[in-house]
Amino acid sequence: MPAEKKYTWHKIAEGLHDFPWTDNKLCEIEVKGKTICIAQHNQEVYACAHKCPHAGGHMADGFLDALGNIVCPLHRYKFNVSNGRNVSGEGYYLKTYPVEKREDGLYIGLEENSFFSFFK
Repeated sequence: MPAEKKYTWHKIAEGLHDFPWTDNKLCEIEVKGKTICIAQHNQEVYACAHKCPHAGGHMADGFLDALGNIVCPLHRYKFNVSNGRNVSGEGYYLKTYPVEKREDGLYIGLEENSFFSFFK
């Protein structure tokens, strides 16, 4: 049975207005030296890897379709923005990160390194 994932939470914004959104409701931010793609769909915020697992296209240069799938700009591979599953049928997965709305803002969870957390 896999161990439960542990996250370190980082505040990324006070609210939706703090992100440098483009017309496609996508943007890239840096969190602890990691570039992350942020997406907004139906007033919810999602976070995923900034590069497509297929050919490395920058996801923030893509778009969100009507169903809220993030679409890579290079080959139009589509990924469910909430779980990273490829919905085009190619079998790739896009890394996703949990996002929490809290009273004082929006937070993203980055997985703790399981090897080093063993020594805590």
